Order: sequence, then structure tokens, then C-alpha cells
Amino acid sequence: MEVQRALRVVVFFIFLIIRTALAQQLPLSSGIERSALLNLRSSLGITAKNWPIKSDPCSSWTGIECRNGSVIGINVSGFRRTHAGSLNRRFAVDALANLTLLASFNSSGFALPGSIPDWFGQRLSALQVLDLRSCSVIGPIPPSIGNLTGLDSLYLSGNSLTGIIPSALGQLSGLSVLDVSRNLLTGSVPDTFSSLGNLTRLDLSSNYLSGSIPPGLGNLSNLQFLNLSNNSLAAYIPNELGNLSQLIELDLSSNSLSGSLPADLGGLRNLQFVVLSGNKFDGALPEMLWAMPKLQLLDVSGNNFTGVLPNFSSNANVSEAVFNLSNNLFYGDLVSLPGKFRLIDLSGNFLQGMVPNDTQNNANVTGNCLQTVQNQRSSEDCRLFYAERGLTFDNFGYPDSVQPPSPGTASESNKRLIFILAGVFGGLGFIVLLVLGLLLLLRTCDKGIANQRGSANVGPVPEGGIPPLPNVSLNLTGLGESFTYEQMLQFTGDFSETNLIKNGHSGDLFRGVLDGGIPVVIKRVDLRSFKKESFMLELDLFSKVSHIRLVPLLGHCLEHESEKLLVYKYMPNGDLSNSLHRPTKLEDDNLQSLDWITRLKIAIGAAEGLSYLHHECSPPLVHRDVQASSILLDDKFEVRLGSLSEVHVQGGDSHQNVITRLLRMPQTSEQNPLGSSSATCAYDVYCFGMVLLELVTGKVGSSRSDDATMKEWLEHTLPYISINDKELLTKILDPSLIVDEDLLEEVWAMAIVAMSCLNPRPSKRPPMRYVLKALENPLKVVREEHFSSARLRTTSSRRSWSAAFFGSWRHSSSESGTGPGQINREGFSGSKQSGRVGSHGSGGNEHSSSHKRLSNEIFPEPVEMQDIERQDEQ
Repeated sequence: MEVQRALRVVVFFIFLIIRTALAQQLPLSSGIERSALLNLRSSLGITAKNWPIKSDPCSSWTGIECRNGSVIGINVSGFRRTHAGSLNRRFAVDALANLTLLASFNSSGFALPGSIPDWFGQRLSALQVLDLRSCSVIGPIPPSIGNLTGLDSLYLSGNSLTGIIPSALGQLSGLSVLDVSRNLLTGSVPDTFSSLGNLTRLDLSSNYLSGSIPPGLGNLSNLQFLNLSNNSLAAYIPNELGNLSQLIELDLSSNSLSGSLPADLGGLRNLQFVVLSGNKFDGALPEMLWAMPKLQLLDVSGNNFTGVLPNFSSNANVSEAVFNLSNNLFYGDLVSLPGKFRLIDLSGNFLQGMVPNDTQNNANVTGNCLQTVQNQRSSEDCRLFYAERGLTFDNFGYPDSVQPPSPGTASESNKRLIFILAGVFGGLGFIVLLVLGLLLLLRTCDKGIANQRGSANVGPVPEGGIPPLPNVSLNLTGLGESFTYEQMLQFTGDFSETNLIKNGHSGDLFRGVLDGGIPVVIKRVDLRSFKKESFMLELDLFSKVSHIRLVPLLGHCLEHESEKLLVYKYMPNGDLSNSLHRPTKLEDDNLQSLDWITRLKIAIGAAEGLSYLHHECSPPLVHRDVQASSILLDDKFEVRLGSLSEVHVQGGDSHQNVITRLLRMPQTSEQNPLGSSSATCAYDVYCFGMVLLELVTGKVGSSRSDDATMKEWLEHTLPYISINDKELLTKILDPSLIVDEDLLEEVWAMAIVAMSCLNPRPSKRPPMRYVLKALENPLKVVREEHFSSARLRTTSSRRSWSAAFFGSWRHSSSESGTGPGQINREGFSGSKQSGRVGSHGSGGNEHSSSHKRLSNEIFPEPVEMQDIERQDEQ
């Protein structure tokens, strides 16, 4: 009897499976839906290989899912367009409105330049999954999306969406995934999100969100992944987040969050990944935070946490977890540190005592106050830190009456051995380089003779000595929407003089308005007047590089034989040269100047863009046209670097060896006033120093002056910048700039940063990543927190300051990648994705996740420090 009953159940399930399969294999039954699919095929440029026109869509078209003869799913992710479709990419999906049962639309990675239409939330009522990741979508998120009450997953990441996050999204009570990361969204996190009770993943990272974290997020009892990193969120972490009992991953890094951590966070027993780096948290870490049984990663680096280290033995998973406690204010000894760690970074704190032998292999302990360990703080740093807190410092194991040697220095015999070996190998290296240099010179001469005999010529060598690629192969992906020449004439009023912005060095710039009323800037490149190479290289740059600090390219028109056109996003505040001092709306001649906070924000934003080009692009890219007119400003005064037609691959190491300099032909590269090639990152740093000086003095246009005038201006200005006298700066300060005592110190710091960038010797200029760190932490440049202000004004303290700052970037292990004891991005020192760093966090990708660094990691030696060293050497 039981056997028969079991057989009946099996037969029933087989019947259901067959019935379902037959239902899915039914041909498309609706003529309206077939017509809609054909229209979609045409508007998107889908190839016949994917959607053969004579076949049934339900059975033969790739990415089409049907049920009972009706279309319920469309997936065009990864599709290649036809040639015509590639030239006319746009958000042309109006035909979807006729697919009334459509439950899923996925076009991730398939470019759809344009805005999400408002009718999405009105006509696609059956939609459950909407995936528009990395589709080049622009404009705001339509509030009507909140009407799609059946929506389960909404993916909008990796686009250029602007505006605020609509509070109407809080109506999507069935939503389980919401991902709007890596966009340009502003405003605050909507309070209405507290109603999304089914949400399991919420990712709002890498935007420009501000305000505080809504306590209502603690109501999301099913939430497993919460990522709010790389924004501008402030205030504290609400205690309510301790209610997220299902949370597995929490990332709040690179914001401006402050205060102490709620003790309730330690009760989240399912947490595996906790990243809180690059904020302003202080106080002690909750004891329960270490006892989370499933913890795999805890990164609290770059904050102000203090106190003794916790008892790690309370975490049974300590041997499998990665801990990053670097760049905080922890003190005490390492007695409680267990021997078995997967990895732990304790660098940049104030720990003292001995390091247990069984922990050294998996621990980074540099920059502390530890005994018998290299690369520690000075005894004066450590002594002062412990004295300020009424604690006892062990003096590196020496009696209090004994001055300990500099920690981690080699013995004199070791030093002599090092110098001998360096001399021997240096001599051999010099001989090898000399031979290679001569061979290179002979080979160059041979090539010159070959070219005279009729070999192919790569074309004229541009400024900077780097020949452009003769045949740049353009990838149109990433170049925005393709427009016709007739559309361009319509957008600009036939390129009328009234719409002309200026005649640029790489093309004429015009105001334009797209069909949807979107203002743009259109560059018109007449190939009869401008170099084709510069235009092609700019297109090639946009096809390969993407970052939040580069001006967005919205489209192009390449069909005209002699005129090529590029469409850029319109920047409401123009460029820095015309925004620093702008006429008021009054009829008189009054000018309104940017306040200091905005000026510092602009400097940081520009530094982020240049740091991306120099340090995150491989090979490094040089902007070559850094000046106030190249720094564009959107409606929030966020920076977008423009004038990208001059960007080149770096022409060589900025710290070139003697042989290279001897063999370089004078006519092959244009030299800047200080003797370094304009195709090096050091040249960009110099030009950026001029921009910083313009922000301080208000003298916009100095960087565009001729060499003699610029030199004269610098000779007049730089003597008023001194690390020892803040008040001296007021003699060159922009008179329209109103600053209090604290802000004056930030202005002072920027002036010192500018002076270091303007060093006559390219090898002495700091890399841009360190300029960025200094601007993010300006008070660290002029105010040593662990020294009295009086010490900073003395000669001895200046020498100490000089040595600490100058040695940091030049010998940093980060220059050559991840060094011993450092953690790569997959560990816990990750940066923002391309595109999202800096004044709102790190980016991106970019630089260290820590916003607070030690003074000896922030900035190198100013010019006057070099003079002191030269005098001492003499």
C-alpha cells in the first residue's frame, strides 16, 4: 500500500515537471509581444545571432524566458550590438511597456546611456527583478519605481545616477536586494528604508550621501549585508544597529562617523566581516566585539580608538581571523596577544614592551614603542604620549636616566658593511647602465637611419617626448551615447557664437541642450586646425579609464569627416579660474569669493583625480595641463578634472638615473621651467602646487603666466611661507578670505604643501598620493599633536620635522606595492573603487583607508628644510 502511494506521488511530480516544461516551450502566442520584442531588437541593436528574426523568441532567442506563451524574462547582459546599434546606443526600451507579464529585466554591462523613464514604475507592474548594473545610466532614480510593489531585487550600481535616493523606495516592502552603489547620489539615507522588512542586502556605498545613519535601519531584521562605505555620513552609529541579528557583513568605512562604538554591536553573533576604517571613532572597542564566534575580518584602522589591547583569547576563531588595528591610539603591552593569528596589523599605535616571538611572523608592529624592533617611534614621542595620560613608559627597556638609541637602527659595523656593499654593487650597476645606455643610443641612431631610408614613421612627437600610437584602436564602450551630426547642430543652435564658451587648445567648447533638456558642453574638434592625435588619445583615454574625478563623457559624434565632437557633462559652477571670485547678482562690481572650506574641498578633489592618474593607472598617466581652468566644478563644487586631451603615459621615472639624463636629447622633450619633462608625474605635482598657491593667495592665473612673470611672482610669494611663522602667511593671504585661528592653520598647511610641490628638483617633490594625504589631514602638517607648539618653532624641532616628513614618502614600502606586514586590498587596506575617494573617503580606490595618519607619513620636506641641510653639509 505504501509502495503504491509513493509511486502515485512520483508520477504526480513527473506530470508537473512535464507540464511545466511544455508550458515553457509553448511558442509566443501574442502578436503584440512579438512586435514589442522586434522593436526592442531594433532599438537596442541586438544581433541576429542572439535574436534570429525568423525563429520563435520563446524557444530560440537567447535570454528570453517565456511561460504559457508569454514573455516573463529578458536578459541581454553581455550581448554585443550590431554596428548600427553600437553607433546609436541609448536607453531605448519603450517596447517593454507592452510586455505586461515581464517579471525580470537584466541588462547589466549592456550600455543604456540615458535616464530611467518614469513609466517604468507605472507600466511594468509585474516586475520582480530589475538589473541595470554598469549600464551608463544617468539622471535621477524615478520615484515611480516605488510603485513596483512586487519588486524583489533592484540593482542600479556602477552608473552615474544623480540626485537623492527617493523615499518612495521605502514602499517596496517585498524588496530583498537594493544596490545603488558607485553612483553620484547625494542627500541622506531615507528614513523610509526602515519599512523594508524583507531586505537582506543594502549597498549604498561610493556615493555622496551625507547626514546620519537612520536608526530605523535597525528594524531590518533580515538584513545580512550592509555597506554604507565611501560616503560623507557623519554623527555616530545608532545603537539600533545592534538589533541586526542576521547581519554577516558591515562596512561603514571612509565616512566621517565619530563617537564610540555601541556595545550592542558585539552581540551580533553572525557577523563575519566588520570594516569601520577611515572614520573618527574614539574610545575603547567594546569587549564583546572580540568574542564574535564567526568573525573573519575586523578593520578599525585610521580612527582614534584607544586603551589597552583586548583579551583576544575570548575569540575562539582568532587563528582564522584578520585584524587591522593600525593607526589608532592603543597602548600597553602585548602580553595578552596569543601566538596564533592569521594576520594582525598593530602598526601606528603606542604599544610598548616586548613582542612575543610566536606572533612576529603574522603581525605588523611598526610605528609603536616596542623594544628590540625596527621602525619604531622616537623615545620622545612615546614618552610624551604616556606622560599625557599619566601612564608609565618603559623607555624601550632602558633605565629612565639612560637615553635609548634610536629604535631599530643598525649597529655601526652593520652600517659600514651596508655602505661597502652599496658601493660595490653601485659601481657594477653604473657600468651595466652605461653599457645599456650606449646600446640604446646606437639603436636609436639605427632607427633614425632606417626611417630616413623609408621605414614607417609613427608621426610627430608631441610635447613631452612621447610618440602617440600610430593606430589607436578605440573601444567605443565607455564613450557614452553616439549622436548624429544633425543632432549636434540642433543641440548647439548650429554652433552659434552665442553658445560658444571658449576656444580651447584642443577644440572649441559650446553650450548645448540635449532633447531631454539636459545641459551639456560640446567640444568641436576641427581636424583641419587641431591635431588628430590629441583627439584620438582623449577618446582612447575615456574608453579605458573611469573615475569619479574625471569629467564625465556623455556621448560623441564621429561621423563627420573633418569635425569630431565630444559631449561632456555640464558643470554648473564652471572651472576654478572663474569660480574662485565670481560677480554677485548685484549691479555693482562686487565679487563673491569661495570660502575656505570649499577651497580645501576643491584641492582635495583635484588631488584625488591626479592621484588616480599617477598611482592607480598602470602605466601611470600624466595630466600635463593642471591649472585652475582645468579643474571643473559641479553644482556641489565637487571636482571633475577636464582638459584631458593632453594626458599621456608617463615618459619615464621621475627619479631618472644619471645615464638617462645624459643620453636624453634636448630636442626630444619640452622641459618645464624646473628642468623636468612635462610628461612626468612630477610636472603635474609642480603645476598642482601652483594651483594650491592660487587658492591661498587668490591670484588666479599665475600658473598661466610666462616663465619670467611666474618666476618673479614665486620669488615674491614663497618667502612668506614658513613652517616657523604662521602669521607671516597673512601678508600674501587672499584678502577676501575670512578665516579664524583654526582655519588659518589649515591655510598655512596648504601653503606649505604648495611650497613642497614647487621644489625646483623634481625628485624632491612628493608623490601625489602623499599630497592628497596631507590635504586630507592639514593640521598634521603644521601641528604635531604629540609635541608642544613651542618645539615646532625651534631649529631642532624643524630638523626633526624635516627628517620625519621627508623620509616618509621617499622610502615608503607602499611605493613598490604591498610590503612585509602590509595588507593588500583583499586583506583590509582596501581603497575605493575607481572612482570614489577622498574628500568623502578614500577611492577608490584609491589611497589608504585611513583618514588619520602619523605626521611622519603625511608630508615631505619643505624647501626651507633643504636649505638647512645644505648649510649643515657645508
